[in-house]
Amino acid sequence: MSNEVKALAPKEIWENFANLNEVPRPSKKEERVIQFMVDFGKSIGLETTTDKIGNIIIKKPATEGMEDRQTVILQSHVDMVHQKNNDTDFDFDKEGIKMYVDGDWVKAKGTTLGADNGIGVATIMGLLASSDIPHPALEAMFTVDEETGMTGAKELDPSFYEGTILLNLDTEDDDEISIGCAGGIDTNTSYDYETVDSDKDAKAFKVEIKGLKGGHSGMDIDSGRANANKLMARFLIEADENLNLHEFNGGGLRNAIPREAVAIVSMSATDVDAFKQHLKTSEATFQEEYKPVETSIEISLSEVDTPAKMVANHEKKAMLYTINAVHNGVFKMSLNFDNLVETSSSLAQVIIKDGKFESKSLQRSSVESTKADVARTIRSVFDLLGADVEQTGDYPGWEPNPDSAILKTMREMYEKRFNEKPNVMACHAGLECGILGKHLPGVDMISFGPTIMHPHSPDEKVSISSVQKFWGFLLEVLKETPKK
Repeated sequence: MSNEVKALAPKEIWENFANLNEVPRPSKKEERVIQFMVDFGKSIGLETTTDKIGNIIIKKPATEGMEDRQTVILQSHVDMVHQKNNDTDFDFDKEGIKMYVDGDWVKAKGTTLGADNGIGVATIMGLLASSDIPHPALEAMFTVDEETGMTGAKELDPSFYEGTILLNLDTEDDDEISIGCAGGIDTNTSYDYETVDSDKDAKAFKVEIKGLKGGHSGMDIDSGRANANKLMARFLIEADENLNLHEFNGGGLRNAIPREAVAIVSMSATDVDAFKQHLKTSEATFQEEYKPVETSIEISLSEVDTPAKMVANHEKKAMLYTINAVHNGVFKMSLNFDNLVETSSSLAQVIIKDGKFESKSLQRSSVESTKADVARTIRSVFDLLGADVEQTGDYPGWEPNPDSAILKTMREMYEKRFNEKPNVMACHAGLECGILGKHLPGVDMISFGPTIMHPHSPDEKVSISSVQKFWGFLLEVLKETPKK
């Protein structure tokens, strides 16, 4: 299947993307991909090194006649989100991504594709390995751990770079030129709850909510997609109050909208029929409420052995109502940019098991004051429960600069090349540019890329024609880089 992808044009990108996707590269476990990138840089005879946190730096001199142009930093992150469908048998630690071509799209079989941000990485690799593409001096910046904390950007050593223009290749619509992004903060909570002995005569079942679209908790937060954790809490609250709760496990990655949630519950034998009817009613209700955004919501039930312990009834109510009360979704729309989410929160993970209730959520905002407001709003609900709350990983947004010189160049070039105006905008995703700007003050930054749909989910796909469009535009941008 990778040979099918390698045969696509431009080969400079697709061959490198296929090779990159053979290397497992989860966040915080990038040792193999770091070595892969170092070996690549050295194999093509370029100056290659890493900084103390593991970011890879590869430098390439300007081509003949381009020596008087400004040095360009090309930046992408090497880690990827590892998500798969529950029924997909796949080991991210050992296997390469199984890709295939479907019309104009490259997809993966039951897992994330890694186009976020593997296409950006592969694009830079293609430029570094080229022998016939005009370009100024290039400084390739491959950062680590973008997806789970932006650690590579935060710990960046700026002494490695002399560039005055930075092109971040990590956006997901080919008609967009991004000039700003949201900052973020993680809210992680922990609460010890009381357990009691289970009713030995109770019937126990595993409830699964699945089939949701999920997606990126920044870019997709305003799409109206359902959050499996919120649906499960609501489903359990609306069930008979005598329902016993044993476990709850939903979501996972901090920056992905939860697609699935599982709960272990039990009840008396006389309540089973009513519970099954409640399940059917809830499934129909959820499907009706979320159409046409969600097309495959499913609630399934399977009988299991009754666990020895269950959540004490008063604790069950307190925890489920806490989940129900936590804000999820858009918190505030921007008053300065049309159709831009300014502030949001996503309840990324909920685990209730063995006396411990834990949650993870991510708050985002392009305005620091409202980021603090939504973070306080989220923690307040858990504070009222009496949970321990830790807010970490705070990173700044990237303030838009509409007077950017490289923006002016790229806007004019886009209009001339495609006979239409680009969508110049700030985005609600957490690009690394805000952090990089703190390390590299005065560097003119732009973010752009090909069309990638449903990142952070197994439905992720990248448009082949869009990659071709992006590649041609990037080559022209480099060819017309301003003089020093």
